[in-house]
Amino acid sequence: MLLRTAAQSLNEQIAARFAERIRDRLLAPGSRLPSVRQCAAQHGVSPSTVVAAYDQLLAQGLVEARRNRGFFVRDRAQKVAPAGSQQAQAAIKSEALSDPQRARRLGAPVSAATLMRGMFQPISGKPQPGMGVLPPEWIATDPIAASLRKVSGVANLRDTAVRYGEPIGDAHLRRVLSARLQDMGIDAADDQIITTVGATQALDIISRTLLKAGDTVMVEEPGWAVEFARLTALGMRILPVPRRADGPDLDVIARYCEAHAGTPAAPRLFVSVSVLHNPTGGSLTPASAHRMLQLAQQHGFFIAEDDSYGHLAPPHATRLAQLDGLARTIYVGGFAKILAPNWRIGFLAAPPALLEPLLDTKLLSTLTTPSLLERALAHCIEQGQLRRHVERIRGRLDAARSRSAKLALQAGCRFAAEPAGLFGWIDTGVDTDQLALRMLDDGYLLAPGALFHASRTPSTLMRINFASTQEATFWRRFEQVRDTLARGG
Repeated sequence: MLLRTAAQSLNEQIAARFAERIRDRLLAPGSRLPSVRQCAAQHGVSPSTVVAAYDQLLAQGLVEARRNRGFFVRDRAQKVAPAGSQQAQAAIKSEALSDPQRARRLGAPVSAATLMRGMFQPISGKPQPGMGVLPPEWIATDPIAASLRKVSGVANLRDTAVRYGEPIGDAHLRRVLSARLQDMGIDAADDQIITTVGATQALDIISRTLLKAGDTVMVEEPGWAVEFARLTALGMRILPVPRRADGPDLDVIARYCEAHAGTPAAPRLFVSVSVLHNPTGGSLTPASAHRMLQLAQQHGFFIAEDDSYGHLAPPHATRLAQLDGLARTIYVGGFAKILAPNWRIGFLAAPPALLEPLLDTKLLSTLTTPSLLERALAHCIEQGQLRRHVERIRGRLDAARSRSAKLALQAGCRFAAEPAGLFGWIDTGVDTDQLALRMLDDGYLLAPGALFHASRTPSTLMRINFASTQEATFWRRFEQVRDTLARGG
């Protein structure tokens, strides 16, 4: 909210607000600022005030004016000749007088990197609907602290401090993980498990081991925004596979494989979330799992099965690694989403033939992983502390999901997939890129639907976190902004 009695003028406050978001990369390079009319209506000021604010941003080199199109965040990595003041004023006035309904839709105000930064640098003290993790207050710290104290004796501290740990991971934790996987029906010996710095590094190790720049990888769509960004940064060719209620569209996978069979473009890897898919919350059915494994065997590709949210899943959920005995599946798990985010402990379980290449990739990136924290996690699992914590979280999440889903429906949203797990995939009826940009002003970071697609296109869908959308205050503001956008404001 702008303060009319503040030491800064109104135009300085608007300019400072946009400048902070641009510098913090909450507004990505190429993002379009709201039109002068839109910004003026949003803040309750005159168009001339916004003109002055945008002129300040232009003078600071944070935005650039594009004739008849508006103002866009500059890519500060590129050197762009500064526009003259006269040209700037002309562009501003042209934008202010243009018809907002014909203005180009907003570009990409919230990126995958924005969501990641929001995890580490919250934009406000409010619950964040777009976050991909549980609220910090949900995480039980007592079991974590107790386990860490248990393994932090003088002998253990000396042992872990004066030498590198085992590159493959702490032997005790790998034995505990092997037993845990056996209980889930996944036959993985401890020497088939490699610990990693979170599940994200496990996926990165798999990609770097099995693929090279230019190779083809299939990824579910909608899918995890960071995975699209990561694979793109590695130079991979992404083939999106539509995600349905029962799992990925297997006909599309078959067509991709048949179309590129025997060529360098043949898919080498498929990245999939079998249980509580992000962002839809759907889970794989046994029938789909069997056919997917048949396709993998027939066409020779591997499957990276990301089970990051598996702790929240109901018992006996179907996983690919259960069915093929880690023949063509590489199973990925982690604990950052449920127990100790800062410890960054994940792991992968792989076919024996891939273990040495995967371990070599880990060595080249991080050498080893922190043994002390791995031993503390092993103790936490062995003593039943993780199991009890998960049971509490599931019960609390069930209640949160019920409340959030009710509020979303009351706000006029429609669920595009059955609510399950941590996330809801809802249709808002308006472009959620624009919605996300507007809601930043109120201290809310949203996850617009376009983020979850390989080729970013406007979408009316967005992902909500059930744990952080239980407050009616958020939904009332959401309705106000959504309705304003629907009217063209």
